[in-house]
Amino acid sequence: MFTQVFFWAFFLVVLVFYSLVYKVNKLRTGYLLAVSLFFYFKTSGVFVLLLLFTICSDYFWGSRIHRSKSAAWRKVFLSISVVLNLSLLCYFKYAYFFTETLNELSGTHTLFFNHFAHFSNSFFSTHFSVDKLLLPVGVSFFTFQSLSYTIDVYRNKVQPVKSIFDYGFFVCFFPHLVAGPIVKAHDFLDQIYQPYKLSKFEFGMAFFWILNGFCKKIVADYLAVNFIDRIFDNPHYYSGVETIFGIFGYSLQIYMDFSGYTDMAIGLALIMGYRLKTNFNSPYKATSTSEFWKRWHISLSSWLQEYLYIPLGGNRTGTIGSYLALSVIIFFLVLLSGKLWLLLVFLFLALILVLLSYFFKKVHQSINTTINLMVTMLLGGLWHGSSWLFIIWGGLNGIGLIIHKFWEKISPFKNTNKLAVKIMLMLVTLSFISFTRIFFRSSNLQIVKTIFDRINNHLGFDLIGKVIYGYKYVMMAILIGYLIHWIPERFKLRYRSWFASQHYVVMGSIAVLVIFTMYQLMSGEMQAFIYFQF
Repeated sequence: MFTQVFFWAFFLVVLVFYSLVYKVNKLRTGYLLAVSLFFYFKTSGVFVLLLLFTICSDYFWGSRIHRSKSAAWRKVFLSISVVLNLSLLCYFKYAYFFTETLNELSGTHTLFFNHFAHFSNSFFSTHFSVDKLLLPVGVSFFTFQSLSYTIDVYRNKVQPVKSIFDYGFFVCFFPHLVAGPIVKAHDFLDQIYQPYKLSKFEFGMAFFWILNGFCKKIVADYLAVNFIDRIFDNPHYYSGVETIFGIFGYSLQIYMDFSGYTDMAIGLALIMGYRLKTNFNSPYKATSTSEFWKRWHISLSSWLQEYLYIPLGGNRTGTIGSYLALSVIIFFLVLLSGKLWLLLVFLFLALILVLLSYFFKKVHQSINTTINLMVTMLLGGLWHGSSWLFIIWGGLNGIGLIIHKFWEKISPFKNTNKLAVKIMLMLVTLSFISFTRIFFRSSNLQIVKTIFDRINNHLGFDLIGKVIYGYKYVMMAILIGYLIHWIPERFKLRYRSWFASQHYVVMGSIAVLVIFTMYQLMSGEMQAFIYFQF
């Protein structure tokens, strides 16, 4: 936890020894690799073996891809890398779900058996339950990151790393290891071989991002503990007005929580001389769903675009991969529902689409684009977990993207510079995104139904004044949070640059004051970062 004193004691020790090796690239890389593996071991214990397997496996397959002169063998080696990575990811994220679903479909009572827990218990004398499945922290992040390497080597976008130690460092560099940002090979590998450099201004910016992320996390926890968690845990206790405030509050909370982590990760990496790309760009300034996904969790959305959406055909055409991926998603939906008749429904819909594509050529391209968008967003939903709620959330965002593509062709507001129109579109986009997050945040479908029931049948609009007054500090924090978020970027650049340009004593004094103030908002134990669960 970047917000705990223990972590900062750890980081201080890391920096002390880093100061002895940072000028020599090989020593620097080896040292940070050892530190990162220790960090992950303290985070996830025996699952460090999974991380090591991923490193060794993809380093080997990347080398084979590079050395091979045959296009066919290059594809084979890449396929092996992709299958191994996705198989491990699917096992940890979906094995328990598959066992439950197969039992439901076949009427059996097969018990889930965790082979990794059994292995750990046998060889390391641990005491994991073999009928439970623990999700390794950050597995979705480091799997996608490692995949980017073998794919980039296959595409000749990067040269293979010089040693397995370099590759291990790329995969498990501890600031971004457990919750991103997802670092693509072609964005990072060159930095491993560059000499260390950090200007005084860059140090100031790194310090700013760490402080900024810390503040975001504290406020996010304050909102969660004092209001939002109560709404989503027991929505039947609250009016529709309170629920609506909770929904918009959650949009702010998850942004501050997740972007707070990545802000701190970017700052920590920069202090050690490595530049990570921005992961959030004021997403609630977006005036459309398409723009939102260019601003939100940029490392994941750009990864999905570069390694999934474009290879599937993007806006141009459909491919075999498009229909194969769609088939996998339909398979998941049937398993999630536990209803085999749903497969017949999907086959009937597929037949209609095939006929429309055959007789209407313009419809054919639109269908392909729609399929590629929906596949990308549905797989993005499944990336978060095997749940109907994540599937629905991904599907709704896919529908939002599709509607916007058609809306762009007829929109009277296209290329408008009117502030009032932009504000209206921004609020519409925020409302839609917040609506989809009902499914993302809720623990089950019953909670979702209750939330919609409270909004539709128990709105309590006359209570709005009492609600605002009763939660005045929470509402004030939400309002201030959104207002700061909407500050024009040029003003944000000014105060960031001002802070980074100050003397170390001034920066330190501001940091002490801010940290002291933020700790006054703490209502109890610090909450885990939301995206740790993915």
